[in-house]
Amino acid sequence: ENITNISSFRKLRKNCIKWFASATDVPSKTITNVEPADLLRLQRLRNIGISAHIDSGKTTLTERILYYTGRIKSIHEVRGKDGEGAKMDSMELERERGITIQSAATYCNWNWEGHGDYNINIIDTPGHVDFTIEVERALRVLDGAVLVLCGVSGVQSQTITVDRQMRRYNVPRISFINKLDRVGANPFTIVEQIRQKLRITAAAIQIPIGLEDNLKGIVDLIKWKAVYNEGGRGEKVIEKEIPEDLIELALEKRQELVENLADVDDQIAEIFLMEEKPTSEQLMDAVRRATIANKFTPVLMGSAFKNTGVQRVLDAVCAFLPNPAEVHNTALDISRKEAKVDLIPYSKNPFVGLAFKLEDGKYGQLTYVRVYQGLLKKGSFITNSKTSKKVKVPRLVRMHSNEMEDVEEVGAGEICAMFGVDCSSGDTFTDGTLHYTLTSMFIPDPVISLSITPKVKDSANFSKALNRFQREDPTFRASYDTESKETIISGMGELHLDIYVERMRREYNVDCVTGKPQVAFRETVTSMAKFDYTHKKQTGGAGQYGKVIGYIEPLQELNDEDEEQLPAFESRVVGGHIPSNFIPAVEKGFLDGLEKGSLIGHPVKNVRFVLEDGAHHAVDSSELAFRLAALYAFREAFLKAKPVILEPIMDVSITAPLEFQGTVIGNLNKRKGTIIDTEVQEDYFVVNAEVSLNSMFGYSSDLRSATQGKGEFSMEYKDHRPVSPNVQEELINEYKKRKAAEKK
Repeated sequence: ENITNISSFRKLRKNCIKWFASATDVPSKTITNVEPADLLRLQRLRNIGISAHIDSGKTTLTERILYYTGRIKSIHEVRGKDGEGAKMDSMELERERGITIQSAATYCNWNWEGHGDYNINIIDTPGHVDFTIEVERALRVLDGAVLVLCGVSGVQSQTITVDRQMRRYNVPRISFINKLDRVGANPFTIVEQIRQKLRITAAAIQIPIGLEDNLKGIVDLIKWKAVYNEGGRGEKVIEKEIPEDLIELALEKRQELVENLADVDDQIAEIFLMEEKPTSEQLMDAVRRATIANKFTPVLMGSAFKNTGVQRVLDAVCAFLPNPAEVHNTALDISRKEAKVDLIPYSKNPFVGLAFKLEDGKYGQLTYVRVYQGLLKKGSFITNSKTSKKVKVPRLVRMHSNEMEDVEEVGAGEICAMFGVDCSSGDTFTDGTLHYTLTSMFIPDPVISLSITPKVKDSANFSKALNRFQREDPTFRASYDTESKETIISGMGELHLDIYVERMRREYNVDCVTGKPQVAFRETVTSMAKFDYTHKKQTGGAGQYGKVIGYIEPLQELNDEDEEQLPAFESRVVGGHIPSNFIPAVEKGFLDGLEKGSLIGHPVKNVRFVLEDGAHHAVDSSELAFRLAALYAFREAFLKAKPVILEPIMDVSITAPLEFQGTVIGNLNKRKGTIIDTEVQEDYFVVNAEVSLNSMFGYSSDLRSATQGKGEFSMEYKDHRPVSPNVQEELINEYKKRKAAEKK
């Protein structure tokens, strides 16, 4: 506002670039054509996700955030009796069940006192493990996160999963201990759980004033003030002096904060060793540095439902989480053999964006995009890096749950959505001048399958629904089984598939009948077996001839610590006994064999095929002959290599009142579960166990009846392990009977 001539503008611009380069560790040579307004916009921008275990209060917290930032005029609860439901749970099913099924995006402005307005893009994610892909793709494009924990239950199974996803994408987080108004709330136990179970340095930067029914406010340990929420909905934030009876506890917890920060921040360590007291500004800066470096998580406290401590969470988002320029994002340059290149989030740079989520709306396909650099403009042409197709952006919107706001352009670092662009989830878009591709997100394999049949045959909507759901959700798969003549749907759990069957009925008017759940079994070998197989067929004229010699052996699954893994297929043929142009055909034959095992017809995993020798015929040998030779050789050797059936093992976490502990553990033993550990807290207990998925069907209703509806459980896929010999025999006999029945 005070710029009066061109020289003072240049001076301001130079100072901004100098400051921004030092603040974000971006070499100043990469910052060219940067406008001060663009720098300021980035500095005031936050892209955050709200993640947690199911029922920790994520959506309730988001509802309060939207209310306090003025995005909504009134508050509605998740299981509201007014028929409205929370803003971010826009799907009818979500409001009925009181759970989040799809991640929802919104944005808001927050005036951080003394620091100005900040723009915050928020994605509220589901807590149930069945919808884990929603968390996965949200964290792929976000710069920071708020990890919500229940003040009673603390770190639960899905909290650990979310923590793992945050680490996968290097997402810094602040932690918010919610529900301190609940009976049995103990925030300092939860802080210790974060340190022990999530293995990250954590310390409280607030302490509560009272607990349970007496929760009145919080004490800010950095600013050294007591903070109260007043007004009908807690919209007035009042700062007062710390109550006398809390001074001692506050001093102890502030010292604990300094000690924990000294472990991860050099500047605080120096102050600590000099036995000096850090100032509020020094603590704020240290918390920010350590949080952005993923070495520390500040822990905030409150109760979203009771409107306590939410505004301080917004202040912490602005104070401690990074802006887009402080996050190191890279792409692969296809034109330079996929060399890594840094993405600099300035609007003057060429456009690069990632389509991370698709939805089928009433106006066509809605594609959610994170803009990593450059500008995305309505009416502009962008290029899909995967298909090299040039497409026009007909409509650009900002999302507010299920509502939209049309915009003309979106700057670097922002999240938006566009209509009318045909693409897949995970596609990279550029302006056409760059040949960049962004690494895609991690997609877990489905663990459960169901056969599904529409009640009305030849329903066009049935296949339309399946195609749409597969495009929207990469963990949902649909296939047609030619043997059983049934459509098979696969997903992450019973609830996951149940939701899609229900959506099919509501959104497409297709009533379906589902069969018994099928487990995603796998087959593998446990020892080495040699093969020496000749495929010979004479049909008049040129025949088929191919001979393969070698062995198959077990292949260890790759762990995170392993540097490299042996290839699943290896050729050691020398001397031209098998011409090199037929080697790929041998590999294809091996891969064909992996698709369907000989024991129960399920895919084969963790097997290595080594081709040592063979023979060919000058006329009769062909790619088909060697492909078939490898397939039959593999099947023959597979049965000699002591094959076993693998079943998915689930990590199960059960929470129930203490009086039902014996019943719950007895039920787990009946299902052949392995108890890993049991934790007793106040009047309830938590048991963690490993149970095969095959034994977990119907467990939900069993647990409800055993605990008078007070017990709850969650489960997550862990790994595949061999079934017991008697179960293997049963499965093989069942498969043989089914095959015999099909032949009749």
